[in-house]
Amino acid sequence: MSLINTEIKPFTAQAFKEGKFVTVSDADVKGKWSVFFFYPADFTFVCPTELEDMADLYGEFQKLGVEIYSVSTDTHFSHKAWHDSSPVISKIDYFMIGDPSGVVTNNFGVMREGQGLADRGTFLVDPDGVIQFMEITSEGVGRNAAELLRKVKAAQYVAAHPGEVCPAKWEEGEKTLAPSLDLVGKI
Repeated sequence: MSLINTEIKPFTAQAFKEGKFVTVSDADVKGKWSVFFFYPADFTFVCPTELEDMADLYGEFQKLGVEIYSVSTDTHFSHKAWHDSSPVISKIDYFMIGDPSGVVTNNFGVMREGQGLADRGTFLVDPDGVIQFMEITSEGVGRNAAELLRKVKAAQYVAAHPGEVCPAKWEEGEKTLAPSLDLVGKI
């Protein structure tokens, strides 16, 4: 079942952010664009490359008013230990949510049955708390933060310009489409 156009479910979780433990809830997400970036586990292989990629572009997401929440079923304590011990992970300034209970992971439908680990899931949540896009990849396929940034820009453009849509490979500043009967069969 797709979660597109559904509101995120209630949650409260502990996170590590900028040297502190903080509480994060669904209420904190409302009012701004948010990316939930699920990954299987701390101290692994593909995960740190993805998290570093997000860290490198975090400032660009922030310029768009987007907050990043990385989530795994590890604890917030594990996130701190990883942050303190890895040069790659130490770059992270965004929220690292610990979800050992699996509430957040299950809410987004990315819990691996019987494993207690999250799939590689990416979700864009709009300021109303509604999921605008989602992507799930397999264990060995890392994600690209630059492509995610492009998709966020497209989603924000569409939200700000009702009646327009962004075609494939759309980049900021390029032409959009206005779906109408006149376009049927002409693209």
